[in-house]
Amino acid sequence: MSDGFAMELCGTQGSYQIVPDQVESIDLEAVGGAIEAAGYEVGVRSRLCWTFSGACDMTLYPSGKLMVRTEDKILAAEVAQKHVTEWVKG
Repeated sequence: MSDGFAMELCGTQGSYQIVPDQVESIDLEAVGGAIEAAGYEVGVRSRLCWTFSGACDMTLYPSGKLMVRTEDKILAAEVAQKHVTEWVKG
């Protein structure tokens, strides 16, 4: 499967880890701003991570990794697709 990302269920089964393919680091301001523009509300905004709330809660890291807190695998996959095709663009 090559959708441009790896998606793994985390141990709690209440969240998914999204790791974009071939992305070492991102501009948190740019990607965080794109997520915010997509309708998510920003919580924490630091150099270590940004948090978001909306259809699901998310945490974005400078590595490009996105933690998506939801038990809905379809929603997590939709968010992952947006992350790699619209938000990270990379």
